[in-house]
Amino acid sequence: MNPPTRPDLVLLDFDAWANDRLFDACRPLDDQALDQMFEMGLGSIRKSLIHNLGAMIGWTGVLKKIEDPFAGMKDGAAHSIEEIRADQSSASIEFQAAVLDGRFDDTMSRERDGKKFVFTRGGICAHVMTHSMHHRAQCLNMLRHLGVDDLPQSSVFQWMNEFPPAT
Repeated sequence: MNPPTRPDLVLLDFDAWANDRLFDACRPLDDQALDQMFEMGLGSIRKSLIHNLGAMIGWTGVLKKIEDPFAGMKDGAAHSIEEIRADQSSASIEFQAAVLDGRFDDTMSRERDGKKFVFTRGGICAHVMTHSMHHRAQCLNMLRHLGVDDLPQSSVFQWMNEFPPAT
């Protein structure tokens, strides 16, 4: 159910929980609804979900110092919600392992468009989690525009209330 596990995994546990709720909300949608274009974000729910997945895979590659870490984002195939969910679950496990494979203040560099960038492991973790939250919020708005009334819980506050600490 994605309860909190360790203090250094709080954002990762929350992200998995919020993604699962979003996938549950998207499961009843047909392809037309998943691909309906909106004037926000990447335009559709499916594109947003695939983008989030690709970003997590790409940043995992940066953490692992893979040559072309974002090559996986170039896959334009339309995937079902359950395929995206399964891939996101696997990507989350790999991302977590990569984040924990060193110290949060470790640095790594990446070159993009001829410019070199240097990041910390903790900064990459924070970026991927907030990036995911940003696009999940856009998906929630798209669901609302599609007439979905029972929008999934998606905030850290709601997650904490679902899994209160033992007292």
